[in-house]
Amino acid sequence: MPLEATKFRQAIVENTLRSCQLFMGLPTVDIATIASFIVPKHLAKGDYLFREGARAEGFYIVQKGAINIHRVNVAGKEQVIHLFRPIESFAEAALATDAGYPADARATESTTVLLVPKSDFIELLRKRPELALRMLGSMSQHLRVLVGLLDDLMLKDMGTRLANWLLKRCPRPLSGAAAVIELDRTKRVLAAEMGTTSETLSRTLAKFRHKNLLRVKGTTITVMKPRELQKLLQQNLGEL
Repeated sequence: MPLEATKFRQAIVENTLRSCQLFMGLPTVDIATIASFIVPKHLAKGDYLFREGARAEGFYIVQKGAINIHRVNVAGKEQVIHLFRPIESFAEAALATDAGYPADARATESTTVLLVPKSDFIELLRKRPELALRMLGSMSQHLRVLVGLLDDLMLKDMGTRLANWLLKRCPRPLSGAAAVIELDRTKRVLAAEMGTTSETLSRTLAKFRHKNLLRVKGTTITVMKPRELQKLLQQNLGEL
């Protein structure tokens, strides 16, 4: 690769690292060091980055596209854990264990991720122990996502689950004004996150539309009456 092209690639990688929460505020020399051993990986839509149990090479940062982290149960049903978007990091737990990856990772569109190799990064951690604290913070954030997912899945009624998901994305405090939510994932992926099928999700959205609680156009969901939706959620929770 020509020198100018190498420098350009290095600059793009460094810019991605600076934007990632995990590396924000790091000295330029550390950013450059990490960028020097980064391995870009390009995936087409539907390609798997890794499978559950595969040997962990390191952790990843999404540069463009999206990565769907999921597990498949014994019945063959896919449960989405999280959809990672640009400048988000994932699979950091690979640094702390010799076990393989705990879930599957698949690209939901044309995607580029940056692999941070385990051995190189651990060597850097020995020289920069403050980075270890950042890693703990990042893994703590992922744990909160998992706890939130568990809470949502405990809501057995699909209408309750969808109302809860929508309200979490409405501006606070809730008002009588309509709230617009832009979907950053397909309805199929959203359904999988909620532990249901696309058909069931569509039927539930239709029920809410008939009640004039929301409007759906393409990837935009408009919650027409956030407070009424909250009342519906509270009523349903009271019946559980």
